[in-house]
Amino acid sequence: MSDPTAHHVGITVRELDRAVDFYRDTFGFEVLSRFEVSGEAFATGVGVDGATGQFAHLDADGVRVELIEYDPEGADATPESVNQPGATHLGFSVDDLDAFYGGLDVETLSDPQVTSSGTKILFLRDPEDNLIEVIEA
Repeated sequence: MSDPTAHHVGITVRELDRAVDFYRDTFGFEVLSRFEVSGEAFATGVGVDGATGQFAHLDADGVRVELIEYDPEGADATPESVNQPGATHLGFSVDDLDAFYGGLDVETLSDPQVTSSGTKILFLRDPEDNLIEVIEA
């Protein structure tokens, strides 16, 4: 038996081009590849009849972010709030959160906050309403 290792973080999106633009322009992530996957084996593997997936892989400083646009599209599964069971978020770090925040052209949940643990945090949503946490580290 082989030992599992992390490979990627996957996010299903409605509009792949818009999502790619957001992650590239907001965080500076490099687009590693774009491709389509379809066919019976794919549909069976993901459990969606007739599924086709448009994929983009981005490099987030060594973490692969996989964005997928499915056809057919399923129902929205984005939780309203980070405290809902099943909620997920991506976490990224920057050296200077205030400088990062000052350069953002997107709405955030608040301005940067320093938590009781001393960590400076900022939450925002991508164009698909997925939560993203940015910490100063």
